[in-house]
Amino acid sequence: MRRRHFLRISGALLATALLAGCASPQFLQLNPSRTASVPQVGSGQQVTVVAVDARPSEVIGTRAGGSMSTAQITVNRHELIPKLQAEAERAVRDMGFNPTRETAQGRPTLTLELASLAYLRGDSGQPLIDEARIEGVFRAIAQHQGTTYTGTYTSRRTQGYAIKPGEDSNTRMLNDLLSDGLNRAFSDPELGRLLAR
Repeated sequence: MRRRHFLRISGALLATALLAGCASPQFLQLNPSRTASVPQVGSGQQVTVVAVDARPSEVIGTRAGGSMSTAQITVNRHELIPKLQAEAERAVRDMGFNPTRETAQGRPTLTLELASLAYLRGDSGQPLIDEARIEGVFRAIAQHQGTTYTGTYTSRRTQGYAIKPGEDSNTRMLNDLLSDGLNRAFSDPELGRLLAR
């Protein structure tokens, strides 16, 4: 009798925790980092580097896959863009250039644009298993001597789960996703080639 009562209370507490977790909005503080090597093409010349957020919204999706505002996942641009700016400058420096935020006539420029970041609900096809599908798209735009090169780099991840991921898990997944996008972008030899002309 006591055991049945304990199980009933435990089940109720677990259900309450799960429902509370589903209804909690998440504000993720991301810190992606490039790990791939970059082409060594510069010889100290200055390059203007700018990171921008082109997403239509800071809300990237919801934990439950619906439209409940209490389950929204948000990545604030004022927190993320300075980190992308720092990574873009580091990549340009590693290429052999001298990054600056100042513009000047005739100076090559590199713009790193976060075009989209989405957290969607997938269909795992398995009972009791849900799926998160995340996708990030970067655009890198190099301009020099009247020529423009634009590269688009898409990263995708699918993660199955029985219990909806918390803030830490989602932060890790999205950091990995954006880090992969940074690796793809700055490994593109065409960017450095144009900047070094």
